[in-house]
Amino acid sequence: MAVNITAIKTSSNGVWQGDNPLHFAFPLLIVQTTIVLLVSRSLSFLLKPLRQPKVIAEIIGGVLLGPSALGRNKTYLHNVFPAWSEPILETVASIGLLFFLFLVGLELDLHSIRSSGRRAFSIAAAGISLPFACGVGVAFVIRHVVSGADEAGYGAFLVFMGVALSITAFPVLARILAELRLLNTQLGETAMAAAAFNDLAAWVLLALAVAISGSSSSGSHRSPMVSIWVLLTGLVFVSIQMVVVRPAMAWAARRTESGGGESEVWVALTLAGVLVSGFFTDFIGIHSIFGAFIFGLTVPKEGDFARRLTERIEDFVSVLLLPLYFASSGLKTNVASIKDATSWGILALVICTACMGKIVGTFVAAMACRMEAREAITLGVLMNTKGLVELIVLNIGRERKVLNDEVFAIMVLMALFTTFITTPSVMAIYKPARAGRYTHEHRKLHRSASSSVPDPKELRVLACVHSPRDHPSLTSLLDTIRGADTNRCPLKLYVLNLVELTDRPSSIVMARRSGLPFRLPREARDQVALAFDAYGRLGRVHVRSTTTVSSMAAMHEDVRDVAEQKRVTLLIVPFHKHQHRRDGAVENAGPGRRAVNQRVMREAPCSVAVLVDRGFSGGRQVGSAEAAREICVVFFGGPDDREALELAGRMAQHPGVRVTAVRFVPEKKGDVERPSVTLRPSPLKNADESYTFSTAVMDRQREKEMDEAAVAAFQKKTEGGTARYEKRPAGNVIEAVLKIGKSGEFELVVVGKGRFPTSMVAEIAEQPAEHPELGPVGDMLASSSHGIASSVLVIQQHDMVHSEETPVSVVVDAESAVVDIVDTYDTPG
Repeated sequence: MAVNITAIKTSSNGVWQGDNPLHFAFPLLIVQTTIVLLVSRSLSFLLKPLRQPKVIAEIIGGVLLGPSALGRNKTYLHNVFPAWSEPILETVASIGLLFFLFLVGLELDLHSIRSSGRRAFSIAAAGISLPFACGVGVAFVIRHVVSGADEAGYGAFLVFMGVALSITAFPVLARILAELRLLNTQLGETAMAAAAFNDLAAWVLLALAVAISGSSSSGSHRSPMVSIWVLLTGLVFVSIQMVVVRPAMAWAARRTESGGGESEVWVALTLAGVLVSGFFTDFIGIHSIFGAFIFGLTVPKEGDFARRLTERIEDFVSVLLLPLYFASSGLKTNVASIKDATSWGILALVICTACMGKIVGTFVAAMACRMEAREAITLGVLMNTKGLVELIVLNIGRERKVLNDEVFAIMVLMALFTTFITTPSVMAIYKPARAGRYTHEHRKLHRSASSSVPDPKELRVLACVHSPRDHPSLTSLLDTIRGADTNRCPLKLYVLNLVELTDRPSSIVMARRSGLPFRLPREARDQVALAFDAYGRLGRVHVRSTTTVSSMAAMHEDVRDVAEQKRVTLLIVPFHKHQHRRDGAVENAGPGRRAVNQRVMREAPCSVAVLVDRGFSGGRQVGSAEAAREICVVFFGGPDDREALELAGRMAQHPGVRVTAVRFVPEKKGDVERPSVTLRPSPLKNADESYTFSTAVMDRQREKEMDEAAVAAFQKKTEGGTARYEKRPAGNVIEAVLKIGKSGEFELVVVGKGRFPTSMVAEIAEQPAEHPELGPVGDMLASSSHGIASSVLVIQQHDMVHSEETPVSVVVDAESAVVDIVDTYDTPG
């Protein structure tokens, strides 16, 4: 039934006055948007274990909401997605699409594309030419087999089919590469460069297809000169954008970055420029999104202006408006229109042709460029990725009546299938070799006296940063570690800024600009890198920084790889909780950050330090005139405690730091001996809720000797300085440790994790664990429920022998004949 669009009202008077909100434009749009977001986000969550890009969930969500699934219920379709609401939904979705294509253009760097080299260009050319030719061939078959497909003009139909099969979705490909941690590999760089060439070629071909279809739209055959005029005016538009608008945007970017209150004005004018560019290309007869894309290319990629634009647009567009476009496409997709076996056979033919054309063309070109066969075939699979641009081409073809409902449904399913298989196919084919785990002895601070490895000429430290808030406490800690004599065993600092990979375009851009060689152009570096660089200059510390962007599940792999590549001795990670010194309020970064730290501690190729910050920076700098910082190291014994004592010995060499080493020994009451304690493995206990200890067999006498040697080395190193060493008898370990933390005397308390515990630490092994990854002593001091004022540094020594850990049960007065126990040993009094 035809609807008079002028009779549609924007808002209702409410249900109490008898109005149904679903009969009015704005309330219905709210309901539609909510449903689309819920469906697409739910599907994205379900598909996350399969590592599928968000576009897959949005396409499937749109198809499910349309006549293919839920739309079969006519009551639902007529009430939630009535025919009269389609122009309104498409208009709002088109605004989102317009600005998203502007972001795509903003992401493409023409200079980088030009400098990509012949290999990327030849691979892209082959990856476009063969699929385009295959698409033209399939088009002949479809016109003769699918009913109604021959009603469109021959030239327009052939071009649209060729473009649809030859496109590579640049944003989707970047997301897949980043998810698979291939973005900064040679394969990923080649794929991105070739996809960038492909993307530009696709827009040229799309403009050609739109121009050709314009001469045969609406069932009327117009003069071919119309298409020529459309193409010529389109070229003029592009020329004006590149010759006139591009320098103007560069000038505007410089004005914005020079300061002042004009930045918001230039951002507003830029957003208006997106709309005006879209209007002009629609006026020409191409499509409004073409103008937005070209305008995005004119914005300079260097500096802060592009980042500000992206931050202001991306969330609103990609999260709220863009799913509406996929829903709008899904409402036009009716899988039921693929009626018989012949049509399903055509779908299989289209899928096979699209895959073979893109993969074979890319593979042959890659092999000609002397790439390995496995990388060449992987590159072909990656270049077969479809996405938003594919849907744009298909929607334009349907609007121009080049594609009927059945062909449209076939092509949408083809795009969905080819993109869906990309990630699992690449994971199955390509598994890049990684460097073996480097486990030499010099990857820890403390060495035994019998060690044959010489002292390192420099201390290499890797500091992981999640946010700018981590910077002050980390620099304060590093300042105490570097010591006073920077010429003897100087500190070499690597800073790794950890950014979570999301679906935001800025996340992908940052991932492309980051990389493990620790080389970033100054304009691409963020506040964290600049802040650490300033610290390096002031503190005479060699600092190199980079940013890595990865999912929370894979972030620890980036940390591990950098630690291996740079052969660092100590890896520092901030604790996932931050407690404010003034009011005691605790900020929790969430279970994702905690899981990253836990995996880092399990897989790190060096010693790990977890910093529990309670305002360690304190707004003060460590001076050399007086002891500005009081630091305490708690020593029970064992490899982790020896590592903590070694680090404290280095801190004590700084004239602005005073270290107090407290060694707890068992308290004796007369002739009564402290009962011996044994830990028995309890694998049925939950390791996430219980402390875990090393299962390695230890030489108890040797451990005692190494503890004594470590203490003697600390005393010798700090002789004549301000450092203090004292023994404290302790009857109750918990009270003794908490007394130090609550005293307020020390700004930082350094402890070992205690994976190889003494009998004193073993006594508290069954205490309720809040943060078991920190060990019993570290967990007590890190807990916010004990009123601890000091910051805490928990040290875990790197030792592959102690890497296997298990929960335990405490056995008191155990006989020496007990087997299958976790070793402990007594600390001499």
